[in-house]
Amino acid sequence: MNSVIPAPIARQPWGMLIPLLLLVAFGAVVLYSAGGGNMQPFAFSHLVRFSVFLVMASILAVFPRELAKFAAFPVYVIILIMLVAVEAIGGMGGGSQRWLDLGFMRLQPSELMKPALVLALAKFYDGLPVGMIGTWRALVPAVVLMGMPMGLVLMQPDLGTSLAIVFGGGVVMFLAGLPMRWFVGAGVLGTAAVPLAYFFALKPYQQRRVTTFLDPESDPLGSGYHITQSKIAIGSGGWTGKGFNEGSQSHLNYLPEPHTDFVFSTMAEEWGLLGGMFTLAMFGLILGWGIRVARKAQSRFDRLLASGMVATIFFYIAINLLMVMGFAPVVGIPLPFMSHGGSSMMTNMICIGSLLMVHRWTRESRPGGLRTS
Repeated sequence: MNSVIPAPIARQPWGMLIPLLLLVAFGAVVLYSAGGGNMQPFAFSHLVRFSVFLVMASILAVFPRELAKFAAFPVYVIILIMLVAVEAIGGMGGGSQRWLDLGFMRLQPSELMKPALVLALAKFYDGLPVGMIGTWRALVPAVVLMGMPMGLVLMQPDLGTSLAIVFGGGVVMFLAGLPMRWFVGAGVLGTAAVPLAYFFALKPYQQRRVTTFLDPESDPLGSGYHITQSKIAIGSGGWTGKGFNEGSQSHLNYLPEPHTDFVFSTMAEEWGLLGGMFTLAMFGLILGWGIRVARKAQSRFDRLLASGMVATIFFYIAINLLMVMGFAPVVGIPLPFMSHGGSSMMTNMICIGSLLMVHRWTRESRPGGLRTS
């Protein structure tokens, strides 16, 4: 087959690219329905954004390791400055101050911080001597790197994104080899701080999200409306769904945000359990490929970078699916590659591009480097 298929095509990781393309195409179909049976305003822009960011990921994939390491801290600092700028001149939307208006687009810097923090921590731990992993020198700088953007994002306020930042950074720290007792201690302190955070740190609307998660039926027409309608949409789909473009919950505007946070509910109503299983299978193939890239990585930096990017994508998927099914509070996390939204698509494609970059580094470091893996 190598003599028939050109090498640049044959060496691409089609085991990830095909599921990704299928998932994006399926997302466009769902968004077509969410738009009332029209490519505008959701499906067309979804495909355009993916195409643009796929080119961006392809460019990112050819970066050399030295450039990635060199850019790690400058990129982190630039995005941190952008987060400060959000507090000063950022645009409002939905009660939160999260965006910078660049004229040609509205950029959400907190989304960019997720992969940027992973890159910065991978660089930090790659340069840290192994003998220091169990000392404060491995913990305090990493906590500062993670704490500064987390604090700025919480001020927006955006609890979901701040949790995503902590999750991605925490995975890198764990895989870097930090002592388990530190994570256990952080978990104990976090659990003890939950009541204090609930009463003194969360905004009133965030407190309502927590109480709604615990008992959504207590206010089905108020704070529990989102989850109640999402469950109705998913449950009414049954095994095979109501049929393409036949979903009543989204078409009759019962389901809030059917094109962003609750796009999975829109899909499940029309495509049923079979559509849900297909979606999960595509995500599983993408994440499985990412895990293999991390396991085959040839250096500490490569391995931590790839693992952190997989963790970032996984967090999006897990929290969104748990949220729409009522197993997690509503925190405004879109579903990767299916939800309509430029910032989330950009973040997840940066993660894909970074994984492609590590995949290329690994391939080229082996004898016969044009082979696929």
